[in-house]
Amino acid sequence: MKFNLSSKALMISPSVTLDITAKAKEMKAKGIDVISFGAGEPDFNTPENIQNAGIDAIKSGNTRYTATSGIPELKKSICEKLKKENNLDYKPSNIIVSNGAKQSIFNSLFAVLNTGDEVIMPVPYWVSYPEFIKLCGGVPVPVETKEENSFKFNIEDLENALTQKTKAIILNSPSNPTGAAYEPEELEAIANWAVKNNIFVISDEIYEKLIYDGHKHVSIASLGEEIKKLTILVNGMSKAYAMTGWRIGYAAADEEIVKVMTNVQSHTTSNPCSISQYASVEGLIGDQSIIEDMKEQFDSRRNYMVDKINSIKGLSCRKPIGAFYVMANISKLKGQTIKGKTIVTSLDLANLLLDEAKVAVIPGSAFGADDFIRLSYATSMKNIEEGLSRIEKVVE
Repeated sequence: MKFNLSSKALMISPSVTLDITAKAKEMKAKGIDVISFGAGEPDFNTPENIQNAGIDAIKSGNTRYTATSGIPELKKSICEKLKKENNLDYKPSNIIVSNGAKQSIFNSLFAVLNTGDEVIMPVPYWVSYPEFIKLCGGVPVPVETKEENSFKFNIEDLENALTQKTKAIILNSPSNPTGAAYEPEELEAIANWAVKNNIFVISDEIYEKLIYDGHKHVSIASLGEEIKKLTILVNGMSKAYAMTGWRIGYAAADEEIVKVMTNVQSHTTSNPCSISQYASVEGLIGDQSIIEDMKEQFDSRRNYMVDKINSIKGLSCRKPIGAFYVMANISKLKGQTIKGKTIVTSLDLANLLLDEAKVAVIPGSAFGADDFIRLSYATSMKNIEEGLSRIEKVVE
């Protein structure tokens, strides 16, 4: 029997990152010693004070439905965080709490896009951006960024992509997969361009606390009232607080936009997990030293990974400013035959490394950049040293 399924759903591409991770987990389950560089989550456990707040929420009976857009305590804590850390004034009515930053981004696009509206996004991009845009009836407009420009787009790139149908741009700083982070003057230029052209900015800032080498995160919405009105700021608890499974993200935007996003969420998922919301309040207002401890370890791993990759023949990379990923350039390996297999695409190399080195990496094709593979350093230094050694042996 052939089903007549949704054409909109059928045009969505499966997540290559999840596919590779699943294959690696399957091999591990069979007892194969696989080292995975595919993880998009910290390898640390959720801090104890946050765990305890979640347990207290359960014991206190805070296990029922909440308001769709989140509990007042959490929205108030988010406002205080945005004021203290990002120099942004928002009221609780400007905040919506969702099931992860992923849902926040989807809600944002659903709230602002009409059929045929175009959304500019940088390449390499996070895998879900183009799929979200398509699901919301929009048209993804990928803008190639250059490795020598640290994978960041500039005003010339935006001007070249601009049409009468351009409705929004996605700004991801620090970035998954590249670790790129925009400097204040670069953000100022983008903000001026967006205001001049009346373009929404969906600012994905989920990695804001994971930024290195003395760089400071700046929210584009903090650069003036006009750009603040056009910005939908997206953040969450997953990366900074090692709370990926708790599924709490949030967005801050103009009240009119938040009302639409709340309506969308009310008919899809309703409120995010009540227990996770109460735990997140503790995350935002409690001891923040654990973040610095995690960041120091990420920094050491980043430095080792970058130096080691650049020492492997045929591979190279730039040092990322943020997040916990390295994009390794594999263009010199393309066309070569390794272990009897010819490398034509980044997926070819990813499969070769998984089969021969028992190391999982994410092919750059998942991010629209086939000359690269992404490696995560959200794993132990022992795994990083062993995994890169295995890659070196296969590649060389």
